[in-house]
Amino acid sequence: MEFKLLPGGTINGEARVPGDKSMSHRSMMLGALAEGTTRVTGFLEGEDALATQSAFRAMGVEIERLGEGEVLVHGVGLRGLKAPSGPLDLGNAGTGMRLMCGLMAGQTFDTVLTGDASLCSRPMGRVIDPLTLMGAEIASEEGGRPPLVISGGNSLQGIHYDLPMASAQVKSCVLLAGLYARGRTSVTEPAPTRDHTERMLRGFGYEVSNENGVISLQGGGRLKATDIDVPADISSAAFFLVAASITPGSDLLLTHVGINPTRTGVLNILRLMGADITLKNEREVGGEPVADIRVRYAPLQGIDIPEDQVPLAIDEFPVLFIAAACAEGRTVLRGAEELRVKESDRIAAMAEGLDTLGVPNEVLDDGIIIDGGSPIGGGEIRTHMDHRIAMAFAIAALRAEKEIYVLDCDHVATSFPGFDALARGLGLQITVQAD
Repeated sequence: MEFKLLPGGTINGEARVPGDKSMSHRSMMLGALAEGTTRVTGFLEGEDALATQSAFRAMGVEIERLGEGEVLVHGVGLRGLKAPSGPLDLGNAGTGMRLMCGLMAGQTFDTVLTGDASLCSRPMGRVIDPLTLMGAEIASEEGGRPPLVISGGNSLQGIHYDLPMASAQVKSCVLLAGLYARGRTSVTEPAPTRDHTERMLRGFGYEVSNENGVISLQGGGRLKATDIDVPADISSAAFFLVAASITPGSDLLLTHVGINPTRTGVLNILRLMGADITLKNEREVGGEPVADIRVRYAPLQGIDIPEDQVPLAIDEFPVLFIAAACAEGRTVLRGAEELRVKESDRIAAMAEGLDTLGVPNEVLDDGIIIDGGSPIGGGEIRTHMDHRIAMAFAIAALRAEKEIYVLDCDHVATSFPGFDALARGLGLQITVQAD
C-alpha cells in the first residue's frame, strides 16, 4: 500500500484521533494479570495493541470485544497465565515485546516472543541486560534480536537499575518483572519518561513509589481489576498538530487528547517554535490528564530543541522534523540516540526523505540539523516499514510544490487505523493505492 499526496490544502474541523497506544498495551497486560474483570474504553484497535491482546488470549485470558474500542478483560491474576501452544507473535509491536519480556521472565513456563521482519531486526539487549541481572534466562539471535526464548521457572530477585538512557519501555519492563521478584525493584532514569505504567499500576491498586527520581515497587503484591478510559493518543494527534501549524488558513480542534506531562514535549517544542496551540476543557480521566487542543496556523521559527524535552517527545520527532523543514531558520536536535532503535533508524530514515524533498539537513550521531524555509519538492519516500515515517511525510505534502508518493504504508495501521480517511476529511489531499 502507498499514499499518493497532491500538494497543498488546509486543515480545518474537529476530530478525535485513536486511543493511546502505550496505554492500550498496558491495559491489556495489567487487566489480564488482575483479579476480576477490567473494562477498557477507548482501546486502540490498531495492529500493535491487538497483537498484545492476542498474546494474552493465547495464554488463557478471556477478552471480550463489546464494541468499537470497548473491551472486557477477565483477569487471571499474576500467577494465572497458562503456557501458550506456540510462539507469541507480537507483529510490529516493539512496546509489546519489550514490556512482555518483563512479564514473561517471571512465569513458570518457557515463552518464545517473535514478530515481523521489522521487529525481529530491532535489538532487545536493553531489556535483556537488566532482566538477566534479576535472574532471568533469555536467549536471542545475534545482537540481542528476536525471536527471544525466555526460560520459565527462574526465581527473580529485585534489583536497583540505573537506566543508561531515558526509555519508558526499559523502565516499564524492569518494573513489570519486579511484580514477580523477591524484594524491592527500583529504577533511576536520567530524565523523566512517560509514566503510564506507574499510573496504571496504581490504578490497579499496586503501590508504586517515586522518591527523588527513584521509581520502585515491592514484589509479590496483587492487581485488582478496574475500569480504564484510554484518551486519544497525543502521538497520533501530533501529525495534525503539525499539519495545522504549518498550513496557512488552518484551524483545528482535537478532542479528548491525553496530555500526560511526560508526553507533552511535542506541545512544548511546537510552542517554542511559535505555534498557536490552546488547551481547552482540561480534566482528569482515570488518573490521566486530558484536554481538547485547538491549533491554528502560525509562522514557525527554527530552534535549538532543549534536551530535557527529547524524552517527552521521542515518538513525535518524525513529524516535528517536518515542522522544522517548514520553519524559518535552523532547527537543531541533539541527545536523541533513542531514535536510532525505533521501528527504523528514524534519524537516518527522515534525513533520507528530507533529501528527496530537497530540504537541507545534516545528520548527527545523536540528532539532526534541519535548515527550514526552502521550497519543499516531491518524489518517492521510502518508509523503511515505519508507520511514523509514512505519516510524517504525508503531512509534508501540505507545503510541497509537487506530488509526494509514500511507499510501503501498510504499517500505518499498527498505530493509526483510518489515518488516511481522517486526514482526507480534515483537508489533506491523500489517496491510497496498491503498490
